[in-house]
Amino acid sequence: MGVAASPFARKRYYEKFNTVELQNTFYQLPSLDYAKRLRSEAPPGFVFNMKAWQVITHPPRSPTWRRLRKPPPGNLENYGYLRPTRENIEAWRLVHSFAIELGAHVVVLQTPPSFRYSEENVANITKFFSAVERGGVVVGWEPRADWNLKKEVLKEIICRMGLLHVVDPFRHQPVICAGQRILYFRLHGIGGREVNYRYRYTDEDLQRLASYIHEIITSKKDIKEIYVMFNNIYMGEDAERFKTIASRNDLPLCRKRSR
Repeated sequence: MGVAASPFARKRYYEKFNTVELQNTFYQLPSLDYAKRLRSEAPPGFVFNMKAWQVITHPPRSPTWRRLRKPPPGNLENYGYLRPTRENIEAWRLVHSFAIELGAHVVVLQTPPSFRYSEENVANITKFFSAVERGGVVVGWEPRADWNLKKEVLKEIICRMGLLHVVDPFRHQPVICAGQRILYFRLHGIGGREVNYRYRYTDEDLQRLASYIHEIITSKKDIKEIYVMFNNIYMGEDAERFKTIASRNDLPLCRKRSR
């Protein structure tokens, strides 16, 4: 199982954790040289994961687009919402190339709250993932808005398209498909609406999480890797405390993948 947070300098981070999820790839996709440099400096067995470039999931009116250093090419109105447009598919090609150069294991596509359940969006998701190259990486989808309340629809999409359900286990249970080997949790704080970044996890919260994970790996024998990614202000402290609590619960924290 991998536990990650990102408040430290990289050298110190590599000493404390065995995996990371890159966030800067969401706002502006870096160069392939950057991916190569990260991969070369990381210790053997260190696991990189990453968020996909926002232009694939978020439309131009999204406030996160303000952090783009330069707009992507083509018709800007064709970006976002996982639509099977030429622009989105080309943006994914760049993300996929970066992920392969980095040696990333999981690429997370996080859709915004404005991307709600509809028959049109279901059709677009299916067409998009049927059109793009995914070889060499596991693709996770972190749906927001009302998708997690429509479990049957969500499970049908995720299992049919071979996706990984990325979810906060304090808010929703993960969709687990037959034969699935990986779980991917992103923790955004308890309380609030969909996120509460100022939340500091208590030891009781983290013990509850450890017990829940123990239940999963006991009942779902196919699950071999579980990633726990903290995404709150106190991520470093919370992740370190969770490592300690998880080790007391005999969770396999130190297992590393070979490259």
